[in-house]
Amino acid sequence: MPVVPFAPDLAAWLRLSLTTGLNGEAFRKLLITFGGPEQILGASRTALTAIVTGKLADAILDADLYSDPAAVETWLADSNNHVVTLADSEYPQALLQTADPPPLIYAKGRLELLNVPALAVVGSRNATAQGKLTAESFSTALSNAGLTIVSGMALGIDAAAHQGGLAGLSSTVAIVGTGLDKVYPARNRDLAHAIAAKGVIVSEFALGTPPVAANFPRRNRLISGMTRGCLVVEAALSSGSLITARLSNELGKDVFAIPGSIHSTLSKGCHVLIKQGAKLVDDAADILTELRLPQAPGTSKTAALASSNHPLLAHMAFDPCGIDTLAGRAGLLVHEVSAALIQLELEGVVASLPGGLWQRVC
Repeated sequence: MPVVPFAPDLAAWLRLSLTTGLNGEAFRKLLITFGGPEQILGASRTALTAIVTGKLADAILDADLYSDPAAVETWLADSNNHVVTLADSEYPQALLQTADPPPLIYAKGRLELLNVPALAVVGSRNATAQGKLTAESFSTALSNAGLTIVSGMALGIDAAAHQGGLAGLSSTVAIVGTGLDKVYPARNRDLAHAIAAKGVIVSEFALGTPPVAANFPRRNRLISGMTRGCLVVEAALSSGSLITARLSNELGKDVFAIPGSIHSTLSKGCHVLIKQGAKLVDDAADILTELRLPQAPGTSKTAALASSNHPLLAHMAFDPCGIDTLAGRAGLLVHEVSAALIQLELEGVVASLPGGLWQRVC
């Protein structure tokens, strides 16, 4: 694939974005003062130091410190890859209403999804089978109702939300904490390819940026900034998804949470959010009503319904339990319960958990 050099103005955007020490706030101040990246690069050191430190002014003016743009040029040769700046009409307009919009973003996929009604769906990386099913079914229903699903492409709830968004009409946006030439976590490689083909993957981080822990909270502010609200499906008290919920709340957006068992650590975060004023939801229709959006056909039932009528299900709640407990409840032998659980797992009705536990998922 031929490499086509990018336009001088884009080269100027990239050069500034890759200047060591130039954060988004300083970049935006320079843009306000000088009008554009080419004007910034053409300014004198004296003019620059009226806005930034002398050390940073030197870094901006020293072309030898600018990273080789060949990697970006090669990446942009793929028509599915894009660099979108604050000056571009495709830039997510919702981010302009936030305190810290990135001067530019990298995007892989459908740019039109950057400016459509969207909802964040987030939660635990170590989600239960029930939680993942809930996230996927809610996301599909909401996507069919006209909301693009935005999440962070982590394992667990995020991945399930993206899959649900892809299954619906409005697709999904993944906002990641690495450069777009990397897939993290690697287990989501197939999912990343599907999103790049039918949705869009977004990052504010330069190509080559590895998964650094500090980048993921920064990614969360974009998830909250681009969306009309945030749904938390499962979250422990230490979950990063609570950061996204807090940022959404600070922006005056709706926060929704799905309740769970009082005994589950993965419900604690959701319960705290509800106590703090998040809206308790148990159906996608609740979210659409709150956002004053029309109901899509079939939205009101967002959880999968069990097709099996096996009598063992009458003795299974949605909390994990062991085979011995189930056998006692149902009055069956352990080997009979074990055989039934295997069949129900194949039907997608129950899921096996670590420690020999089982859980009904629908």
